[in-house]
Amino acid sequence: MKLPVVVHQARLGAHEFRVIRPAQPLRHAVLIDHDRHLDVFLDQDAARRIAGLWMLAARSPRSLIHLPMRSNRLPDRDVPDDVGFQLDLVLLHHSLQFAPSSWKQVRSRLGAGRPQTVNLPDTDPVANAAVDWAARHYRENHDLFHQHLHAETLFMTGSAKVFRETARHFLDVARNGPSHVPVHPSYPYFCTELHSNDGILGDAREIHIEYCDQWKS
Repeated sequence: MKLPVVVHQARLGAHEFRVIRPAQPLRHAVLIDHDRHLDVFLDQDAARRIAGLWMLAARSPRSLIHLPMRSNRLPDRDVPDDVGFQLDLVLLHHSLQFAPSSWKQVRSRLGAGRPQTVNLPDTDPVANAAVDWAARHYRENHDLFHQHLHAETLFMTGSAKVFRETARHFLDVARNGPSHVPVHPSYPYFCTELHSNDGILGDAREIHIEYCDQWKS
């Protein structure tokens, strides 16, 4: 997978931050905060590119991966406009120790940036057989996602391992969403979740990820 991105540098005081964004807008992708949980709706292209950005986060511990989405149109289905609010998303490694309260200032200092193409695997970077499912539930497991909310942005902080192992959720949507055949009326669209039972969520809410090919004009 060749992923076009734009690399930005922003200085805040004595610190310089590297921010990576997709080169083209993720037009058909929204992240909605419903208080108790989060919903992501996205089409095939957005799912594939977000999978790439998720993998990029796994190997870019000194960068903030910024996915601007909060102004996107909602999917053309029963998603009430008055329930929840839309967010941007930032993916970052926990070792960066970035303070989300600084984000609004950093975001305002981003210039035009430098275009770049990142080469990523076309397949799932971690086969299911390579995941130690039992170890995820050990008390010693520190490969967990944590979330913070600031400046209309959800910050997903995690280790390289947890980003690498969970990129498959978006790859699944990209591969299976368009050809999904409903087998139950309660599940008309292909979906997957970052679920608390998976042993990957620390101080973080569950995220429901659903394929959508119809969007409001």
